Amino acid sequence: MSSSFGQIFRISTFGESHGGAVGVVVDGCPPRLPISLEEIQADLDRRKPGQSRITTSRQESDQAEIVSGVFEGQTLGTPIAIVVRNQDARPAAYEQMKDLYRPSHADYTTEAKYGIRNWQGGGRASARETVGRVAAGAIARKLIRTAADIEVLAWVRRVHEVDAKIDPATVTLESVESNLVRCPEPSAAAEMVERIDAARARGDSLGGVVECVARGVPPGLGAPVFDKLEAELASALMSLPASKGFEVGSGFEGTRMTGIEHNDPFVPGKDGKPHTESNRSGGIQGGISNGEPIVMRVAFKPTATISQAQQTVTRDGKATTLEAQGRHDPCVLPRAVPIVEAMVCLVLADHWLRQRTVDAL
Repeated sequence: MSSSFGQIFRISTFGESHGGAVGVVVDGCPPRLPISLEEIQADLDRRKPGQSRITTSRQESDQAEIVSGVFEGQTLGTPIAIVVRNQDARPAAYEQMKDLYRPSHADYTTEAKYGIRNWQGGGRASARETVGRVAAGAIARKLIRTAADIEVLAWVRRVHEVDAKIDPATVTLESVESNLVRCPEPSAAAEMVERIDAARARGDSLGGVVECVARGVPPGLGAPVFDKLEAELASALMSLPASKGFEVGSGFEGTRMTGIEHNDPFVPGKDGKPHTESNRSGGIQGGISNGEPIVMRVAFKPTATISQAQQTVTRDGKATTLEAQGRHDPCVLPRAVPIVEAMVCLVLADHWLRQRTVDAL
């Protein structure tokens, strides 16, 4: 199903950008996991619109409501339903665009598939859908932190041509959240903000790269063939709106190395387990986690909605020009950070639960 994700820890998101509400149903979460609305809200607040001058001006408080599956501060083991009401929807703002196809949006492809589309802000193709993913990801985050002491943290690595050099082993949440763009390198962050401001001023947009690390992942998560851990991480992250590329470990740069340069030598660890001296594998070998930090990157294209004039066609095939109006992020990267974290948490929670079925045999 196109709106469901996961095997054991399974989520289904619902809602449209300018409909009444968005949300998620989480099934397969173990019982008696302590979880509070405040923990879920903390991640939603990092994703919500209107949080700074370099994000969309749409004002949504994104206040979550847990309507089932949690009782007296603990999960029940039954489906958890979370709803977030849309408060600042303005569907009429899209009236002028309902009969044409916005360049690089899902307007044409959605209509080609279903024969119908919600033209009010993109419907399900809008990044507003990710509210449900982030809410579910907060529960997954609590599960893997409580059960396995796994920490997941993401940050903006690049905006346009401004590339920050960050050490995934030492980056902290405080450093990520220290500026508007969520880049933990102050000098690069300042230049990124300048570039985003300039793009917005000229009616344009910018893309970039979010980097993410999962620390404390135990060895053994994943599978050697079709359910490779990096393949499922790629599937999760490439399902995000505006995502265009995925790398793990050395990624494409690894193709510039020889085997002896790229291989990660094993060394004895203080815990008695093997560890690797380097981590060009990015914490995954043969589709299975090896106990080292999992380091990955996801590329996001420039926001498709811009105010500059663009050539397009109407639904009946006539050429026209679009100068889009509305409230849109000039760069999706800052708000993509918690969404990337959420999807990584969901994959790791699912694989941790799947591994428990193997360990029990």
